[in-house]
Amino acid sequence: MKRVISVLMENMPGALSRIVGVFSQRGYNVDSLCVAPTEDPSLSRLTIITQADDKVIEQITKQVNKLVDVLKVIDLSENAHIEREMMLIKVATRTEAIRAEVKRNADIFRANILDVSLSNYTMEVTGTTDKLDAFATTMAQCTEIIESSRTGVCGLARGERALRP
Repeated sequence: MKRVISVLMENMPGALSRIVGVFSQRGYNVDSLCVAPTEDPSLSRLTIITQADDKVIEQITKQVNKLVDVLKVIDLSENAHIEREMMLIKVATRTEAIRAEVKRNADIFRANILDVSLSNYTMEVTGTTDKLDAFATTMAQCTEIIESSRTGVCGLARGERALRP
């Protein structure tokens, strides 16, 4: 089962490596990882997507919580939460018909066209992982995908629940 784990940690060298080490030492894969400083520059927020059952997540959460650099760990999957991911995608647009189809699909998915050349468009699309997968599939059906890059999922709990020190 897909799990979204959010970690509030000190913004220190090696902190990310130690947290990810907990996953690799136990043979668990990290599907997505997103980390950046918070409003307090001494702290970072890490969002990890992994596939595991409740027992495994409980074990990982406890072990990550024991790390010196970690202030708090929560499993966002347990309650209502918001998650988003961003993708940059460059597609071939060699003909007017393809350019029109790419533009039409970009509008449907609310993607922003960031760069235009004679032979390609570079676009940005933000949303759930499923939305980004659907956009990439749609683009692949109408033209060639030259390259793409994704940020990984970041997430927050809905409502009053918050990850604070």
